[in-house]
This record gives sequence, structure tokens and C-alpha cells, in this order.
Amino acid sequence: MLILSKLLPLLVLPPGICLLLAIAGLLFKRRSLVWISLALLWALSLPVVGQALMHRTEEPWHRVPVEQVRKADAIVVLSGMLQQIHGAPLGEFGEAADRFESGIDLFKAGKAPVLVFTGGQMPWDPDCVPEGELLAARARLRGVPAGSIRLTSTVANTAGEALATALLLGVSPGKPKRIILVTSAFHMQRALMLFMAAGFEVEPCPVDFWATDLKSRTTLLDFIPSANAMNDSATALREMIGQIVYSSGMRFMTLAR
Repeated sequence: MLILSKLLPLLVLPPGICLLLAIAGLLFKRRSLVWISLALLWALSLPVVGQALMHRTEEPWHRVPVEQVRKADAIVVLSGMLQQIHGAPLGEFGEAADRFESGIDLFKAGKAPVLVFTGGQMPWDPDCVPEGELLAARARLRGVPAGSIRLTSTVANTAGEALATALLLGVSPGKPKRIILVTSAFHMQRALMLFMAAGFEVEPCPVDFWATDLKSRTTLLDFIPSANAMNDSATALREMIGQIVYSSGMRFMTLAR
């Protein structure tokens, strides 16, 4: 099921959907489908389109200064920022390194007594160390006491992170926990939805913003296709699909009660 949830979106996201349309056009001799696939591929690779989609995904979030974040029972930092490679025993940071930095800043500012890292690990990478363990080691090097760090069990997606964190922190009916949730801005809406469903009171702390300032000037370069813009479009669309799937699933479970 997990593999399907990771693979199926590739067929409805660029460039997968564009390739499927082109193949269908060739198989069924429908030239219009081929032109549609090319037009879609071109449009989604434009920076102006990628940024517009990313703005839509990151709304209504904005970066909150540490001093303005309200105190909570725990700071929860979601996985998804490290690459494990030879020669780097604690992994190398990717684009989402702000998640870790923000978690450390919040803890040192006294916003919560506990710093939680989730044990992100895919089942097809059994030799990889759960990401939370590496982040915990990095946090200790940054001066966070070992007794203040908590790790969830191994998880493979955001829904698993929410449930594992609830179990770790002892959330139960009538005993909610207030957390500061740290994740990338484009991912915050889906994460917020899942952690609230798991029984948490959530103080969102979005970081790792991809979209540029809407007031920035549009230039000719924004209309020239690029691989980065295609990545922006794919990431934003994946999150939009995820939000729809999770929200629909939770509405179904509510009606079934």
C-alpha cells in the first residue's frame, strides 16, 4: 500500500502525466493528446507557473519569529531533510534543513521542554538509519540535553508521524497535548490536518519557504522553462493531491462513526 501511495502520484504529476498523454496519443493515433502533453509539459516547467502553484500551496503561512511562537508541551520536527551517503555519518542536509534549525532555535528559546524527532525510514531502505536518530545526534552536538530529546518509532509518511508522535507523547481522549509543529511551508496544511486528527493542539511553525515574494518583479526569465520550475510544480501538485486525499479520508471516517 505504501509503495502504491508513493508510485501512483507519479502517474498524475508532471512529467508522468505528460508522458502518459503522449503515449496514449501515439497508441490511439490522437494527435491532439500529444499536443496537449507537450503544452502541459511546457506550462508546468515555466517559473511563473511553478511559483504560482507553490504560492497556492504555502498559503496562508508565513515565517513566524521564534519569540512570537507560543509555548507548548513539545516541539515536533518532521523528517525529510537528510540524505545518507558514505563519508557523512550524520547525513547531509537537503533543502529542508530549516526544519532542524528552527527546532533547535525553538528549544533554546524555551518554547517547550521536549524536542521530538520522527523516525523517518522507508521500508525499501532497511539499511538506512531512521532519520530521527541522526537528527537527535546532531541536536546533542548543538547543546540540546539528551534527556530533552524524544524519538518516535520508525515511520514512512506524515500520517505515521502523527500517530507515532501521539503514542510517544501519551495523547488520549480528554488528554490533549499542545505541540509546536515544524515542517516545510508547502507541507504544513496536510501535516496540521493529520496531527490535529491524532489529538494534538497544534501551533504551526512553517519553514523552508519555496515561493518568492509575490511583490517581486516578473521578468522574461519567468517565462523560460526550467527544471527547477518543473520541480516546484510537481511538489505543489503532490501536496494538493495529498490534502484532498487525506481530507476526504477523514471525512469518510467521521461519517462512518
